Amino acid sequence: MIRSLYRAQDGRVHTDLRVEEFTTALQDVEGLLWVDLTGDSPDVCEPILRETFGFHPLAVDDALEESHVPKVDDWGQYLYLVLHAVRFDHRDEEPINTLELDVFLGQNFLVTYQARPIEAADRTWTACQRDERHVQEGPAHLLYKLADELVADYMPVVENIDEAIDQIEDQVFDDPTPSLLEQVFTLKRSLLRLRRIIAPRREVLNKLARGDFMVVDAEERVFFRDVYDHLVRLYDITESLRDLVGSALDTYLSVVNNRMNEVMKILTVITTLCMPLSFLVGFFGMNFFQPITSLEFWTGKLAFALTLIAMVLAPISMYLWMRRRAWM
Repeated sequence: MIRSLYRAQDGRVHTDLRVEEFTTALQDVEGLLWVDLTGDSPDVCEPILRETFGFHPLAVDDALEESHVPKVDDWGQYLYLVLHAVRFDHRDEEPINTLELDVFLGQNFLVTYQARPIEAADRTWTACQRDERHVQEGPAHLLYKLADELVADYMPVVENIDEAIDQIEDQVFDDPTPSLLEQVFTLKRSLLRLRRIIAPRREVLNKLARGDFMVVDAEERVFFRDVYDHLVRLYDITESLRDLVGSALDTYLSVVNNRMNEVMKILTVITTLCMPLSFLVGFFGMNFFQPITSLEFWTGKLAFALTLIAMVLAPISMYLWMRRRAWM
């Protein structure tokens, strides 16, 4: 889907221009043209990016390949930026999914390419159609609005991860199952992936806020600095969540080890209590062939009764002794 929004020099806003009209709109240096390419094949988008807007082939190739970390490239008359939106779904094997948004920013135009629809871009588009003031302050301010909406979607993802960590911390003492350990490692990978997105994205906004780009006016830099501050706070939160996940993992291993120690302790006690029984049974169960002396006493009723008493008292005595030593 190719959609366009054009604010002419006289302030009127036009939507859904034909591709042939893009060139005329670009000649209006006081106007603003936003072209959004969503879900279109590279064969459709490449001629528009190369021929209509005249972007460098390397920048076009980067935009049409969804495999980049957040970055900003200065091509003189325009900037090429890679931003990311994030989604969180705990039902997926990988809860955090990233969607790449490629942006070209010029003096009087903004071009966005989304291989898959991004909610933040749709919200920004709807806001511009509903309130024309959003397109009155130039393409750099429109880019700020878009970047701010993308960052706003990061906070619900972080909150969902925080809730998932709280649930794991509640379960780790009650039911430390292998599936719970799998959830811990999944959250750990998700936070690492989120950190890899936020860290370079933070540097991109820092360059827009402090860099000397020709297409970004000085009065617009303060807005990018505001988004940069939000990303710094998000980065600190993700670091704290990583520490919580690490603590949850250590707690899980400690609980499992403690339970294993309890099991081994019980088995050791059982084995220890059975040792005198094994000795007595083994001693009196021996076969004697042609005894030299008489064994009538050892095979009589009294010996049998004494042996039974010893077999009962020995484990009980050992149990009381271990209790007294606080081994149980």
